[in-house]
Amino acid sequence: MATKKSLKILFVSSEVEGLVKTGGLADVAKSLPAALKAMGHDVRIAMPYYRVLAERENVEPQLDTELAVPAQSVTVPYQVMPLQSGDVPVYAINAPQYYDRAELYAESNEAYEDNGERFAFFSAASLDLCEKVEFQPDLIHCNDWHTGLVPFLLRTRYANNSFFANTKSVLTVHNAVFKGVYNYDQFRLIPELIQHRYMQLEMDSANISMLKAGVAFADKINAVSPNYASELLTPLGAHGMDFDFNQRASDLFGIINGCDYNDWNPETDPNIKQHYKANKVSLNRGKKACKRDLQKQVNLPEKDVPVYGMVCRLTEQKGIHYLLPILQQFLVHDVQVAIVGTGDPRLAAQLHELVAANPEKLAFVEAYDNALAHKVEAGSDFFLMPSEFEPCGLNQMYSLAYGTLPIVRAVGGLKDTVIDYDQTPQVATGFMFEAPTPEALLICLQRSLLLYCQQPQEFKRLQQNAMACKFLWQESAERYLEMYLCDELNSVQNDLSSESITD
Repeated sequence: MATKKSLKILFVSSEVEGLVKTGGLADVAKSLPAALKAMGHDVRIAMPYYRVLAERENVEPQLDTELAVPAQSVTVPYQVMPLQSGDVPVYAINAPQYYDRAELYAESNEAYEDNGERFAFFSAASLDLCEKVEFQPDLIHCNDWHTGLVPFLLRTRYANNSFFANTKSVLTVHNAVFKGVYNYDQFRLIPELIQHRYMQLEMDSANISMLKAGVAFADKINAVSPNYASELLTPLGAHGMDFDFNQRASDLFGIINGCDYNDWNPETDPNIKQHYKANKVSLNRGKKACKRDLQKQVNLPEKDVPVYGMVCRLTEQKGIHYLLPILQQFLVHDVQVAIVGTGDPRLAAQLHELVAANPEKLAFVEAYDNALAHKVEAGSDFFLMPSEFEPCGLNQMYSLAYGTLPIVRAVGGLKDTVIDYDQTPQVATGFMFEAPTPEALLICLQRSLLLYCQQPQEFKRLQQNAMACKFLWQESAERYLEMYLCDELNSVQNDLSSESITD
């Protein structure tokens, strides 16, 4: 791959912010391709054409075709629907039997039983369409388990296809806890997995991990922060895949995500009560107006007390199980806590009970509400992210931009982006704790409260430190290009296919 030419890059993702989104993956799938395109590269995106897109986007098919399964009399019809993510063209794969559903991955907290087949097809169709639309990628950038079979197929089904002779693959791991583990029965469209038994891809004799396939066969792998890349080499941080990542350690990179400051900027945010800048007068006036607005929105008394905000999925990953046991104890102080999110019904029920007992101090909005999320970032003094693990995290970046000091656990990208006040006070931007316990979180909350109450000028200085932080997608894109071109993306040295065992 030449280093001076414009690269042709196919970015394969199960969701893209602005089209359809459930989490941070969608933000990356919008912003990274846009940054690469702005640098002069020819970037396209492949994604599923979900029902929500079909209902909203009135477009005619760019391609009406079918996926032929090798050595089988099986074909799967599909269409390619032309969409746009900003200036980046999107190939949306329309296969109603797989994607014409109410949600993307699950309904009522229950994953679709055929998710393995749905995303195996997505991986295969993403490659199949390239030749048919005459887009010959230098690089295919895959994301998480949903696309893990793309690198596998490149090196098996397409190994001798001249169209892909110079195509390399990268897999970005956004969250290794989700491994895409499915029974062999779900891979009827990928006979290459069945004709040979790739034991290194198995979780057990009956189930394949699609993430393992991506990690094993991609030319390069990256995690969404340097610290998370290091954690993936440990048993705890890799969630049982440390052997796989250690096998590929020389090809593993850590690159921090950027932040979209077009959407998250207190100087221009249309969702907040008053715009403000990083100077003392503007910051003080703006934060005060936004705090009153937040209090009004979530039915808390409009008073001048420290407000702790939190916007997250209600899962143990986000550290809710560290917060709940000590929340009542923390609320004895003159504080307010505003939490917005959906997820585990048991955790939501506990929060509702605590609100009933502390209606003047605690608010919980059980909803996904983007406008309210912006109000929480602008109106809070502190932002809670006590995550059990956090590959990168975006909310701490949003918080820094709004002068809202993050309170985080020292894991993953949180450790890479927040500077703890006790450790480095001059350049600090927030507060950090290490032990995965409620007690450690409580101590961290009390530290932050002491600073707010006893050293108001120091608190304001930290707010300005925070607002001076910038995590630009252009800089992240430059790191991605360095990885793309590292060693000219030489093929994986280990011939993994030689390790396979014929059934």
